[in-house]
Amino acid sequence: MTHPHPELGPPPPLRADGLRIIPLGGLGEIGRNMTVFEHAGRLLIVDCGVLFPETDQPGVDLILPDFTAIRDRLHDIEAVILTHAHEDHIGAVPYLLRERRDIPLIGTRLTLALMVAKLAEHRIKPVTMQIREEEHHTFGPFECEFLAVNHSIPDAVAVAIRTDAGLVLHTGDFKMDQLPLDGRLTDLGGFARLGREGVDLLMSDSTNAEVPGFVASERQIAPVLDKVFREADRRIVVACFASHVHRVQQVLDAAETHGRSVCFVGRSMVRNMGVARDLGLLRVPPGLVIDSRDVDSLPDRNICLVSTGSQGEPLSALSRMANRDHAIRIEEGDTVVLASSLIPGNETAIYRVINGLTRWGAKVVHKGVAMVHTSGHAPAGELLYVLNATRPSNMMPVHGEWRHLRAHGALAEATGVPPDRVILAEDGMVIDLIDGQASITGAVPCGMVFVDGLAVGDVGESSLKDRRILGEEGFITITVVVDAAAGKVVVGPDLSARGFSDVRSAFDEVQNRLADALNDAMRSGMTDTNALQQLVRRTVGRWVNERYRRRPMILPVVLEV
Repeated sequence: MTHPHPELGPPPPLRADGLRIIPLGGLGEIGRNMTVFEHAGRLLIVDCGVLFPETDQPGVDLILPDFTAIRDRLHDIEAVILTHAHEDHIGAVPYLLRERRDIPLIGTRLTLALMVAKLAEHRIKPVTMQIREEEHHTFGPFECEFLAVNHSIPDAVAVAIRTDAGLVLHTGDFKMDQLPLDGRLTDLGGFARLGREGVDLLMSDSTNAEVPGFVASERQIAPVLDKVFREADRRIVVACFASHVHRVQQVLDAAETHGRSVCFVGRSMVRNMGVARDLGLLRVPPGLVIDSRDVDSLPDRNICLVSTGSQGEPLSALSRMANRDHAIRIEEGDTVVLASSLIPGNETAIYRVINGLTRWGAKVVHKGVAMVHTSGHAPAGELLYVLNATRPSNMMPVHGEWRHLRAHGALAEATGVPPDRVILAEDGMVIDLIDGQASITGAVPCGMVFVDGLAVGDVGESSLKDRRILGEEGFITITVVVDAAAGKVVVGPDLSARGFSDVRSAFDEVQNRLADALNDAMRSGMTDTNALQQLVRRTVGRWVNERYRRRPMILPVVLEV
């Protein structure tokens, strides 16, 4: 396997007969999926998603791909192909369209419907083109063929991209459920046909590459849900992704069977299920779904709530229920079903929500104790089928953390892909496909772009570092007024703190030390207020370290009379 190193510089000019692939997200992380393809001076983008922040990124709402590498080439973009409608694949589209609003969005019926609904909230009316599996469409020098894939959302597709440089197959997110609820199988026969044609580069979903075997069918979930509904005496709350139409359908079916009315909770859940119902992808029996205002008018045993928040998101409906900060209050005997997998990195938040719900007396049913969810991503056994069906000349694992990418690379080698043709790359690495050989040729600027409220890109690592310090260590402010001409402190020093200590006398010890240090410095000729502020910072910082072994943020203010 080949992988990047820090010394990579800008890539050389792309040969006229070459294809360049630039991943701007989705490698080394679960989310932010975005890949740029370049050929004959034109660009094609596959997916444009977001990454959700971790606990060490306080105040951040979303993390976007870095558009720096393509910002001065927006006019060269032929289209953005959206493989499916999960947030980690479409969530950053509104921010890309702010930079060029007429970029065509290519997707299936449900994908575009959910995308258009999202863009309406941003007041953007996009240019769209609806496609179906087995169709061929040309976008500039890119001839694209779309293939059906089974995933945890309907209407997902893989895309085969043909250029003069060769054939690339991008699977998108997929699994190979042999008994899918909608009967829409992953087109393994189409993959094999492309394999016979000659796949020059396979880019394949790596999320479950470490998991052996084959995925459990969605149909195995229904009997478990039926048991939960049959045994519950009070309200049932089911939390799942707002895009998981199949899981919501199973919940609706169980609710209808057991005489429960259903209420959707959470803006994205209400919006997405409305779109799915309008497209005929969600069957809703008449009178089954009720408004949230009618919940309290029915007996608890006749209520089922379908909510967002299965990943412990702080502002989601389920998290607010766990914190008693929601109109719907969890009570003793309620049943809560977490019908989703744990996304890596979200474990702490999810278990915090589980503990909060349990505190109020709820019975929490999750994947760890009952089969209420099955993954939407192919495990190792299914990935091997794809590798053997396509027989790629080169293989590049995508969509996964480093452990997933390496595990998938090892599977590729086991099926006969030469080690030097298994490309392990990071976001921003440039991969060129020339004469049938894929290799890393350089790197482009590629960082994380943070969204904080309405601000995009204003918050960087420096600000996050300050936020972490403030959150973990607190801050100390020191105000002092000096008479430089007289060489003495006139007022202060006054020390105050937040998040550092609740003891009022904590700073008595350092005040005299600080005043003496300032007086000595001014008598020695130090009169510049900036220099005096540095002296204050050093003196207080040294004392805090010696006394408390802590590193709060220190904010000195020196004023001169």
